[in-house]
Amino acid sequence: MIQPASPVRFALGGLVAMAVGMGIGRFIFTPILPGMMSDLGLTPGDAGLIASANYFGYLLGAIIAGFGWASGIERPLVYVSLAASAALCFAMSVSDGVMLFSIIRFFAGVASAFMLVFTATIVFSHLAAANRQDLQAMHFGGVGTGIAISSLLVAASSASGHGWREDWIGAAVLSALGLIAVVALIRQGPVRSGSAAAEPPIVWTPEFIKINIAYGLFGFGYIITATFIIAIVRSSHGSPWMEALVWFVTGTAGAISVWLWTPLLRRAGPFVALALGCAVQAVGVAASVVLPSPAGPLLGGLLLGLTFIVITAFGFQAGRVLLPHSQRRVMAVMTAAFGIGQIIGPLIGGYVANITGDFIIATLAAAAGLVVAALFAFSAGRRKP
Repeated sequence: MIQPASPVRFALGGLVAMAVGMGIGRFIFTPILPGMMSDLGLTPGDAGLIASANYFGYLLGAIIAGFGWASGIERPLVYVSLAASAALCFAMSVSDGVMLFSIIRFFAGVASAFMLVFTATIVFSHLAAANRQDLQAMHFGGVGTGIAISSLLVAASSASGHGWREDWIGAAVLSALGLIAVVALIRQGPVRSGSAAAEPPIVWTPEFIKINIAYGLFGFGYIITATFIIAIVRSSHGSPWMEALVWFVTGTAGAISVWLWTPLLRRAGPFVALALGCAVQAVGVAASVVLPSPAGPLLGGLLLGLTFIVITAFGFQAGRVLLPHSQRRVMAVMTAAFGIGQIIGPLIGGYVANITGDFIIATLAAAAGLVVAALFAFSAGRRKP
């Protein structure tokens, strides 16, 4: 029987929270998007605007959550964030118009960021207290788990003859069920270890500038494929089941990616691991449009899933190596760099697709950005402080 303070229970609670708030609340837009574009006549530019609104909300939410005002109320904020995510999924099902969709997705991004920050604060503190940091992989695996579940939801909905509005209702129901599970699993707030010490200001060394450039380019490069890969499948006349398979492969790979990459991280360090992750992802991003369907999108989804979660984690670790005494400030600055790239990506990708009529040029630009990110990440690790 699991004890009340079991680190496994907290890691499982983190997995469910990440599945709801990120895998479903943030990324289910990707498999639902083609149906919305078809039924509502949305252009790729419209879709990019809606996606960017979500990522802007995520960036703003992460910045607000990082100010330290929520000390002592992290657990209720996790619950509220997940409840808001469920409600906003339902709101998408009864809405119309690019502006209203963008507003809803903006607030969904804020909810995702709050969930991410406050759940990590709780879960990681209990894992550290139990000396079970290895269970962080279970926590991060929730993103991929949610993506995989969302692919099955949309596939089942399509097979039953339902449309995109029912997809959003199903997402709301799954999110509500996940909230119930999180309430049962995460029943305590974070472990306190005294008041947080004041951190020194950021020192803008050449290496830290390079790692932020790499992180911003990663945000730009991954998000174009993460937003439009199912639309790419549909544009190549892929079946609904192929759309579901591509997104399921992405999610399943994401769920196990941290475990798979951890040995390399231990041997080579975060800079080499980050650079290699960006390079591998660049191959997948390019493959999604260069290789014919279904091979291209399947390989793209596989390599996207295997890399985007671990690159996010490795980037923060690299930043902390460079500035070990300013860890919270490092996370805030790098989140901003990542967020800016993530906001710009769908806007550029969507409007380039409007002009060219497909996603090839936008996607290849994303792949090129990831190659440059790999070079900056590798260079940043050549001279450690």
